[in-house]
Amino acid sequence: MNPASLPLHPELDVTALGAFAAALESGDPAGLAPARAAEVEAVRAVTVFSRGKVAGAGGDLLDAALWRHTGSGPRPVVVVPASWTDQGWVTYAVQASLFAARGYDVLAYSARGFAASGGQVDAAGPLDVADAGHALDHLLERTAGPVTRIGFLGHSYGSGIAQLAAAHDSRVDAVAALGAWGDLGEVLYENSTARASAVQALYAAAARARLGRRTERVLENVLAGREREENLRWAEQRSPTTHLKELNRRRVPVFLSLAWHETLFPVNQTLKLFGELTGPKRLDASVGDHAGRETTGLLGLPNRIWTDAHRWFDHHLRDVDNGIADEGQVLGEVMWTRALERHPTWPSLTHRVRRLHLTGGGELADAPEPGWSAGVVCGVETAVRVAEEVVRSGSAELAGRPAVHRAEAIDRTVAAVWTAPAAAETVRLRGTPRLRVTYRAANPGSTFVAYLMDLAPDGSAHLVTHAPFSDLHSAPDSLIGADIALQATAYDVPPGHRVMLVLAARDPFYGDANLPRATLSFTSPEPTPSFLELPLS
Repeated sequence: MNPASLPLHPELDVTALGAFAAALESGDPAGLAPARAAEVEAVRAVTVFSRGKVAGAGGDLLDAALWRHTGSGPRPVVVVPASWTDQGWVTYAVQASLFAARGYDVLAYSARGFAASGGQVDAAGPLDVADAGHALDHLLERTAGPVTRIGFLGHSYGSGIAQLAAAHDSRVDAVAALGAWGDLGEVLYENSTARASAVQALYAAAARARLGRRTERVLENVLAGREREENLRWAEQRSPTTHLKELNRRRVPVFLSLAWHETLFPVNQTLKLFGELTGPKRLDASVGDHAGRETTGLLGLPNRIWTDAHRWFDHHLRDVDNGIADEGQVLGEVMWTRALERHPTWPSLTHRVRRLHLTGGGELADAPEPGWSAGVVCGVETAVRVAEEVVRSGSAELAGRPAVHRAEAIDRTVAAVWTAPAAAETVRLRGTPRLRVTYRAANPGSTFVAYLMDLAPDGSAHLVTHAPFSDLHSAPDSLIGADIALQATAYDVPPGHRVMLVLAARDPFYGDANLPRATLSFTSPEPTPSFLELPLS
């Protein structure tokens, strides 16, 4: 495969970041915006900035930048492994400078195989973990005074490396993992369904990188529908959730951020990680898609998530009493009001659960109705889909323009649809919706995608959340029970709108185990009725 390059940070002005980094090195801020020029001068007044190489695992040289204070006083330090990007550490030039101006020594480096770093991409494997330790050694050897505490900060790909570094290196005192992921297996496969578009996006974003042989083979295997168990074994070693025991033993403080409509790293796998952390922790969930909400902060513009990352490290690395420890574990942005809600814990988002049963007449009702059947044809796309483009679709959501679907355009031969009665008051969905449905598949492998939607009186609909499901082992023409968690959400359904459930056999975002033109027949047996559970605030 030779995919065209596709950046995972499409809104990022890499030219401006490169100019900022050049000014840091040369001391000449001419051409920069006044605010950026002032930042360059302020940072150079208190630190020595230098570019260089870090000797990583196996002697591979990693491209890096160092912000070092010359005074002999004690200070905390931060290591920043870069994202899955051709720009490498330059992406973090502004943010690293802001940390340095606040008194931290900082080392940012490009992950192996990317940008000007040597070696091959190990996808957060053992080589990347070893590189992180070498990067920390490099920083400690060059810090003038005693080091008080150590933080690792990463965004996107770097968020995983930061967490893994903290799990493997007892010197690390706190982590900020933005645009975070926890279980790489669920990034590749969700409910046994290949997340083909997300994997293709990762592959395309690494078009100019030097992929390790096994990393490339796993990505190609997922796209080709091969070697699922082998791919999952590869992913397990690279998943922060696999290494939680050590993070919890040392009670490492961890700050995570995510987006509700994540197309790259599905929300629930990050929430699973968050739920199992037992040390100090904080989660920020926002409107949009992967890396969208954090992007303005990379450019040095006011940004809630990056501000809290600074506050997190100030509190846990510098003992600053800034109140962040008393604000609750979860900060959530609501679709589409964008109101910010604070919650003491993740479970506290959901106050009660309402169960709605799927019926033969297409209603979501309070009582079960057994015996009906609703068939959908496989291999044909419906009008509803997860996203038009991986990552990029979130930009419109951030701008207040979520994708609009028309209910009348949904072909009932390729999708089954159920609607609840119109809401008399705002329905505050908070937490993880769940679906239990039985279906019969004529073919030995089957896939469907469930979409939870907000249907307006004029027939327009917005996607609230979704989840795929695949069965790969049942005999042909057997009844299959699917119990799935849809991706978590914080969504307000306005009065007069209806909750709508759509089940379709194909979405181009996912791999498809169905045979073309086969049929899936959804039903509701009396012993195991089909239902949708809505988490309500």
